[in-house]
Amino acid sequence: MTSEKTHATEEATGPRPRRLTYAAALAALEGIALIVGGIWMLVEGLAGDPDDRGSAVTGGITLIVLALLPLLAARGLLGRRSWSRGPAVITQIMALPVAYNLLQADSVAIPAGIALAVVAVASLVLLVNPATTQALGIRGPGRAQDGEQ
Repeated sequence: MTSEKTHATEEATGPRPRRLTYAAALAALEGIALIVGGIWMLVEGLAGDPDDRGSAVTGGITLIVLALLPLLAARGLLGRRSWSRGPAVITQIMALPVAYNLLQADSVAIPAGIALAVVAVASLVLLVNPATTQALGIRGPGRAQDGEQ
C-alpha cells in the first residue's frame, strides 16, 4: 500500500463533516433542477407548440446531460473522493453567470436567479472550507506527503 492510499484512508476514517454533506446536497439539488428543466423543455418541445421544436428538444437534452456533472460531483463528495471538488466548483462557477442573467430578466425568472446565486455562493464557500478540503484529502501547495521532502 502506498503512502498516498494510506493518507486517503486516514482522511476517510473520521465522520464526514456536515459542510461536505451540505455541499453534496446542494450539488445534487442543482443536478435535479437541471434534469427537471430539461424534461420540461423536452415535453414542451415535443407536445407543446414551441417556436422552434428542434431548439427546444436540443435544449432539453443538453440540460439533462449537463445535470450529470453536479450529480457525479455530489456522489463523489459524499464518498469523500478528492476528484469531486473540481467538478463541484466548476458547476458553481458556471451557475453564477446564469444567475446573473436570470436577475437581469424582467420576469418570474428573478426569484430563480436569486435562488441560484445563493446556492452557488453557499456551495463555493462550503467547497473551499478547510474542513471540506481536509475531509477530501486535498493538500495545499507546498505540503509534502508524509515521508516526502
